[in-house]
Amino acid sequence: MKLPFRGGTPKPDRTPDAVMTLTEHLAELRVRIIRCALAVTIGMVLIMAFYNQVLRFLSRPYKALCQDDPSLCPAGAFDGHNPQFLNLDPIGGLGTRVRVAMYGGLVLAIPVIMWQLWKFIVPALKSNEKKYAIPFIVSSVSLFVLGGFLAYWTLEAALEFLISWAGEDVTSNFEVGRYVNLVVLMVGAFGVGFQFPVLLVFLQLVGVLSPKQLISWWRYALVGIVVLAAVITPSGDPISLAALALPMTVLYFASIGIGFIAQRRAARSDQPATAA
Repeated sequence: MKLPFRGGTPKPDRTPDAVMTLTEHLAELRVRIIRCALAVTIGMVLIMAFYNQVLRFLSRPYKALCQDDPSLCPAGAFDGHNPQFLNLDPIGGLGTRVRVAMYGGLVLAIPVIMWQLWKFIVPALKSNEKKYAIPFIVSSVSLFVLGGFLAYWTLEAALEFLISWAGEDVTSNFEVGRYVNLVVLMVGAFGVGFQFPVLLVFLQLVGVLSPKQLISWWRYALVGIVVLAAVITPSGDPISLAALALPMTVLYFASIGIGFIAQRRAARSDQPATAA
């Protein structure tokens, strides 16, 4: 049948995978990466503009430790308001500022990055799987923020443990770049660790794993969680390890519960079709 005013035949609907060639997939990937890079750059500019405020925020755990136990901080390292860090490299201040801006920009751009990642992989998903886009983005960002907050909240206890193990005759005075790296790596490790249940839920929804399988693997999962927490925790102290491993264990079983709920809903939705 010819179309009016066209003189041609209608083309059948095709899926994105059928339309897009390898070159077009690579072009789309490039666009997604550019958008993520722009989001990170904008975040870096914002962090750079408020660098002093961000540095004060990052130093609050050390400040609270110095206020609670001044003996753990060397004389002159704490002026009563903010900790006084060392800078042992002429270009260390600039390097620290750039790293703080880069890390902060990456954190601020996480929602954009997750959205671009989802939009890139969504053509490979079925129509009933695409509805999980918003829950996927919200849960990922929320869990990353929750993990980062937990790392920040437990940092004071971790610092106290690390300083106390340095020895009675050792004075601990932190260099600003190394302190910032520790804080950022702790926040990043906890944030990434808290993405573990999102991955498990996603694998259950697409049928790669089942809740029964995860239940049967719980012993191995507990050992794996402890090992993973020990590997990705940059400080290596038992306080941070426990603070990361325990929530990950709870989230592991919570992801199994979500898998069971999703499985039951899918079974109920299939019942009318089967009966028909």
